[in-house]
Amino acid sequence: MDAVDIARWQFGITTVYHFLMVPLTLGLGAVVAWFQFRWVRTGDERWLRMVKFWGKLYLINFILGVATGLVQEFQFGMAWSSYSRFVGDVFGAPLALEGLLAFFVESTFLGLWIFGWNRLPKRVHLATLCLAVLGSWISAFFIIVANSWMQHPVGVKLVDGRPRLVDLGSVLTNNTAIWAYLHTLLGALAVAGAFLLGISWYHLWQRRRDGIDTVDPRKRVVVGADPAIPGRDRVDHGVWISALRIGAVVAIVGFAGVAITGDQQGKLMFVQQPMKMAAAEAACETGSSFSVFAIGDVGSHDCGNVVNVIEIPGVLSFLANGNFDTTVTGVDDLVPRYQEKYGATIPDDKALYGAAAGTKVQYVPVMAVTYWGFRIMIGFGALAAFAAAVALFLTRRGTVPASKWLTRLALFGILAPFGANAAGWIFTELGRQPFVVAPNPTPGGIDGVWMFTAAAVSPGVSSGELITSLVVLGSLYLVLLVVEVALLVRYVRGGVAAAMPELAHGPDDDDSADGPDGGARRDDVLAFAY
Repeated sequence: MDAVDIARWQFGITTVYHFLMVPLTLGLGAVVAWFQFRWVRTGDERWLRMVKFWGKLYLINFILGVATGLVQEFQFGMAWSSYSRFVGDVFGAPLALEGLLAFFVESTFLGLWIFGWNRLPKRVHLATLCLAVLGSWISAFFIIVANSWMQHPVGVKLVDGRPRLVDLGSVLTNNTAIWAYLHTLLGALAVAGAFLLGISWYHLWQRRRDGIDTVDPRKRVVVGADPAIPGRDRVDHGVWISALRIGAVVAIVGFAGVAITGDQQGKLMFVQQPMKMAAAEAACETGSSFSVFAIGDVGSHDCGNVVNVIEIPGVLSFLANGNFDTTVTGVDDLVPRYQEKYGATIPDDKALYGAAAGTKVQYVPVMAVTYWGFRIMIGFGALAAFAAAVALFLTRRGTVPASKWLTRLALFGILAPFGANAAGWIFTELGRQPFVVAPNPTPGGIDGVWMFTAAAVSPGVSSGELITSLVVLGSLYLVLLVVEVALLVRYVRGGVAAAMPELAHGPDDDDSADGPDGGARRDDVLAFAY
């Protein structure tokens, strides 16, 4: 592989890894804020326990997300300096706003929330969390704005071969960015919902397995308590059944929103990136039929290797334009148009294009990735929503079935929306190839504001250096993955008591004294922070 391929692998691996944490941070933060709002309004200890437990998991994920996200910014300068020079006048504005405004709001108020327990008034403390979550959502907006400009460049003019920003408002209100942002937030809520559902199911099943909760002849729950286990009281049952059912509703609403916003994105893609649309459906020939199932050579760019086994007439037209008679241009007809407009070969400039100079431009993305990535995204999302609906039905009597296999399915179900999010981003980015900045074919587009991926890599970076950084970063990320999973598993198994050491103390214990094991005091805020 040449330097471009290795740099793409490195950016792809680190980005997908980082984005495993982003949707959980965005979605779970909002849910925890809702739990704390309910606690402030009602004073019910059930909501406080939910805030402490889910807040602990939120913090673990947030910290690892920040650590892995830092690498992304450095890659722009180290591995993709040619790209950075080309788009810097535009790309720098949203990234600067994200770093200087959103991230500082997010981190500052999150710190106040962590260390503000029992020190700030309840409503002020709640406000700090709401502002931290708002900061993370604003941060996501600016990142999406930057990425969407690469998909659909607007608000610029071409000066000396480089795009110059002339209308920041157009960049911030780019229709591609607006729908992608809503799509991302709703996908994050789906992730958070499945996370709540799976973990809560596990704890309710544990209570049944241990004989704490039973069911009466009508299959309704009989809530019990075990004084020997800290936190395993009647309130504990309320924590898990409430979190499970709230999580199921959030997952269903999230997926419904994802479907609506995704439909709008498809219609934009039909206009803005017709090749991506055609490749997503393996639509080699111009027409209106939607491919339900296709087979072919994995990794092929050639339509001759693709066979559509099952097709539904008219559905592709509906996805593209909201009716059943719009003609969608196929891959075979699009390739000559792209060659005529952007060239059939990469310019023969080895200083800029390296080994790709003078080679044929491959305008068709890897169809196995676009085709199945699109379907995996939809399939995993729909599966998570269906599982959430089933969970609502099965827990209508106040607990979960005693089946160990259903519990395992609930836990594995946590991964489904993560997989949908990852597949969606892989499809979005690989479907844009061979462009790193896709051309804007709409009337508002500017000729020349596009860039081949082959020209984007840093000219002074060798394949050996990139392989070294890929191995180092991959190994580091693997270690961080083990750390995050180990921490999450530890605190999930520990239940609410793991996040609230004070539950191990009796009501008459001295708040200023250490616990019986020499652990944290009840009034020690660091017991929550650590």
